[in-house]
Amino acid sequence: MKVHWFLPTGGDSRDVLPDEPGAHWRPPSMDYLAQIATACDQLGYEGMLTPCGTMCEDAWLSTIALAPLTRRIKFLVAFRPGFLSPTLAAQMASTYQRLTGGRLLLNIVTGAEPRELNRFGDWLDKDTRYARTGEFLQIVREAWSGDPFDFDGDFYKVAGATTRDVPDPAPPVYFGGASPAAERIAASHVDVYLAWGEPPDMVTERLSRMRALAAEQGRTLRFGIRFHVITRPDAADAWAVADDMLAHMSPEAIAAAQADFATTMSEGQRRMAQLHSEQGGRLEIHPNVWAGIGLVRGGAGTALVGSYDEIADRIAEYHALGFDEFILSGYPHLEEAYWFGEGVMPILREQGLLEPLGTGSGDALVSSFR
Repeated sequence: MKVHWFLPTGGDSRDVLPDEPGAHWRPPSMDYLAQIATACDQLGYEGMLTPCGTMCEDAWLSTIALAPLTRRIKFLVAFRPGFLSPTLAAQMASTYQRLTGGRLLLNIVTGAEPRELNRFGDWLDKDTRYARTGEFLQIVREAWSGDPFDFDGDFYKVAGATTRDVPDPAPPVYFGGASPAAERIAASHVDVYLAWGEPPDMVTERLSRMRALAAEQGRTLRFGIRFHVITRPDAADAWAVADDMLAHMSPEAIAAAQADFATTMSEGQRRMAQLHSEQGGRLEIHPNVWAGIGLVRGGAGTALVGSYDEIADRIAEYHALGFDEFILSGYPHLEEAYWFGEGVMPILREQGLLEPLGTGSGDALVSSFR
């Protein structure tokens, strides 16, 4: 099993809404991002999801700047395929692998709300964007093969697409999308299919469907899931943090966010909003799975909340369903990375679900000066 953390290149705070009073806004400076990256490197996280979008710093540039400051952690770089030529993307990824010693993971983000896509000049409808993504990924993979590749499709025409050298290893491709068009592309082209943190009964049917779709293509997929997390030694303390976070969400902010979500074109966002509308206001939608963050945050809106042992149990439960990769985050990301990394990850290692930490990663003697 692999556990990743989130790199908040849009900024960080102690609350979901950084403009709420007392949120203690932290801008995404190089110094702060480096603190989070080096902490996650030492704690044993596998990689760091780095988002894309207008309000984030560029994921490629941010992570390549952090690579020399870290030793082993990988960077899961999110980018939108419609805004780069596939050969250029293949070249960038191939170079990244050589410069970092193979620490690049690629997160393909096809969807977004129209107003975000339009800022970048993308006016295609959803199904057409996913069809374009399929061609994009086909060209990228062939360009990595070492043999020049010719392609003439509906969206791209290339002759002799290749890179300076074959990336070693080829970066695994991560991809999320809940619409039928997205699922078809995932089944045909990606390595790790991602879901947001839904209750087991909602994600189980998706896993079954994706396994069947991939099998039709003669392929198998790995599965990853995205959660926020609030964990403490005692469950009451974790839920107190969640309650305080909820108390800082004004009714006006909740109403504005929910009105925005009601107009979404994203199937995944619709499913997140459904967790509120069909639960009658109940926010613990499964043991230790709290939907409060999704009241105001778009995208992933659920958090694992509880004691170290409880959160380890929930992760084991989702792992038993078929999820091998967990992408986590918390508010603020620096402190919550430590709470989870020092509290839950040792339990997962004892259970054999995570690989042991390498030597020299925290085994040194510490003096108490007595």
